[in-house]
Amino acid sequence: MSLLNPPAKIHSSSWHETHRDATDLALQLQPWGPFQGIVAIARGGLVPAAIIARVLNLRRIETICIASYDGAVKRPLQVLKPAPADVGDGSGWLLIDDVSDSGTTAEAARRMLPAARYASLFVKPVGRPFVDAFIREVDQDVWIDFPWDRDPAKVS
Repeated sequence: MSLLNPPAKIHSSSWHETHRDATDLALQLQPWGPFQGIVAIARGGLVPAAIIARVLNLRRIETICIASYDGAVKRPLQVLKPAPADVGDGSGWLLIDDVSDSGTTAEAARRMLPAARYASLFVKPVGRPFVDAFIREVDQDVWIDFPWDRDPAKVS
């Protein structure tokens, strides 16, 4: 990761931790079901959504694509792909992301699917009001380094 202004703190999440957290999140969400499926917020929500779908035995995964970062640089939000029309207002659906930090992505996703259950692995204080369920709350100045954001050819 190359950052011009590195964050004060970095939490480096492993594949094992991510799998365990996504499994725990699925078990936390289970009582709110049954669910029609998952809408993953691409790209960060794709890995947790796959694990949650497996645990909850859900076979339908849709995506919304929202860009708000370029690497570690925050940029204006851009909706690249909205929610599919047949998901409706999100009733009976899970909306999954890796982290809710500034709340910008979460707020846009909530506008698209206001009735969906929104869950993320990590949440920061500013993003907390948008999330129904999460596994870990971290300080606002913590950068979450997910395994899918790392170059496997580079040794840390």
